[in-house]
Order: sequence, then structure tokens, then C-alpha cells
Amino acid sequence: MRIVIAAVLALAFAPAGEDVKLGTGVTLETATPIAAISAKPDSFVGKTIRIDGVATAVCAAMGCWMAVAPVDNPEGPTVRLKVEDGVIVFPMSAKGKRVSAQGVFEAVGTDAHAKEAAGEHAKADAKASKEYQIKATGALVRQ
Repeated sequence: MRIVIAAVLALAFAPAGEDVKLGTGVTLETATPIAAISAKPDSFVGKTIRIDGVATAVCAAMGCWMAVAPVDNPEGPTVRLKVEDGVIVFPMSAKGKRVSAQGVFEAVGTDAHAKEAAGEHAKADAKASKEYQIKATGALVRQ
């Protein structure tokens, strides 16, 4: 619960124009285009990647996943960021904001938590992938 409160307070009281760091933040210099990931997801499995985009949906229950679409195509394909429950909490206020995130791109496989997140994401976005996600280690929410 303290993590949720800290994330909400960090976004609420961040100085205007200052990024809010979640988890380890983002250290990779170059972002992989979301369109490239959507076109050939198998070629990214197991790789640590960075994405830049706009948050289109956030898990309302626990903040354990967030969907990100390209900035220039917010109605386009999305990539889901999934985190360990309670380690990073994506605040609902991130929806509609620009974000950068990084982590390992993975196939969902038999992971029960990942499948649950995929199902919730699909309810928010019918085009959402149920097969792939980024196991996020950090993110930046742009203010």
C-alpha cells in the first residue's frame, strides 16, 4: 500500500515538466518503435528494449500493467508493460501522458499473472496482444 501512495504522491506533487521515475527508470538510449515490435514480435523475445509512447490504459485494480501506443498513433497498436505486483505501481493518472519504459520483451506463455493482465488489457483494447508483453523494470512518466 505504501508503494501505491508513494507513486500517487510522486505524480501529484512532481514539479511541472519534470519526469516521474518509476522503478529503475529508463537507461537505454534508443527506443524500439512500437510498430516494429507489433510487426515482428518474435524477433524481440528475450531482448531488453525501451519503448516511448503514450499511455492508453492502466490496470485499475493494482496498477500492475500499462498499455503504451505510439505518440503519433494513439489508436494504433499497443505494447503492454507488466510489472511484479507491488514492485512498481503505474498510477491511473499516467493515462494519456507520454511515457518511456524498458524491460525484457517476453511471450506470455503459461504465466497466470501475465494471462490475467492480458485479459484485462484486451477488455480495454480489442487489438491488444494476449501473447506478448514487456516485463518492465522501470519507466518515466512525462509531465
